[in-house]
Amino acid sequence: MATDNPMRESETPETAPRSGRALVISRFGGPEVMEVRDLPLPVPQDDEVLVRVHAASVNPVDYKTREGQFPPVGEAQLPAVLGRDLAGTIETFGTRAHYMVRHGDPVFAFIDFDRGAQADYVIVKAIELCAIPDGLDMTTAAAIPLAAMTAWQGLFDHGGLQSGQRVLIHGGAGGVGQFAVQLARWKGAEVFATAGPDDQELLRDLGVDRAIDHTSERFEEIARDVDLVFDLIDGETRARSWGTLRQGGILVSTVSEPDQAEATRHGVRAAPRWLARPNAAQLGEIGDLVANGTVKVRVVQTFPLDQAAAAQQAQAEGHVSGKIVLTLV
Repeated sequence: MATDNPMRESETPETAPRSGRALVISRFGGPEVMEVRDLPLPVPQDDEVLVRVHAASVNPVDYKTREGQFPPVGEAQLPAVLGRDLAGTIETFGTRAHYMVRHGDPVFAFIDFDRGAQADYVIVKAIELCAIPDGLDMTTAAAIPLAAMTAWQGLFDHGGLQSGQRVLIHGGAGGVGQFAVQLARWKGAEVFATAGPDDQELLRDLGVDRAIDHTSERFEEIARDVDLVFDLIDGETRARSWGTLRQGGILVSTVSEPDQAEATRHGVRAAPRWLARPNAAQLGEIGDLVANGTVKVRVVQTFPLDQAAAAQQAQAEGHVSGKIVLTLV
């Protein structure tokens, strides 16, 4: 992305579009630094495909990137297109991708840091995309990848959650938290989850064994000897969580680096700070779970691309119990 243009430019066929809109930042700052630009069409190479984006999810990483608070995107990577997950249709493909996809195939994807998903056309690598299962619409599919894979990788890759274990999920009503609750239940774990009073019914609908109102209950008096704390909150919540773990249990956080000395003092483990990474096999399995009704996706708001600032404000400042999606088609 360290180029004069955040979308890779090359020649395009005469019949293909020559340009498309993209949500771009050229400097870090508030919502005013975002602009929708018309950019030259990127061209897929080798096993890449060009996706015509129908919908793109909005995540906290978007406003953190815009503010310069997301380390993988620094000054050297500007200008940059925002967004990490999308759903759309195959437009064109590279020379080694023709055997995998066809023009018009519906796909969804979680893309790496070097590109942005909030654009009319996005280059997607074969290892990042999956076919959208039958029955899923584009808006729902776009809401899945980043949040669901963060939950999957946090619970299973970093937390090692197994059937019969106990897990405490902080922020269970948020975008990642809702997926985490449902995936943990699917795995066969006993699930405790915290949220505010307005989201207690939602947690129960998602299948938690014990919904905890963090405003009126002390979670550490309810969730005891848990195998895994999945921390989506940080701060005092994390500090109070160490004592809920059984000896040898593990705390996994998506927010900041856990204190390894504190973990040692409690006789537990702490997963090092990590970021979710694209994984088509995991995304495909999650998609199947959504398609068969095992995992439900809650899209709470949609915005057109030119209202991305309002979408980010809703994500950053509002109490969002679900996913926000930008619609482009």
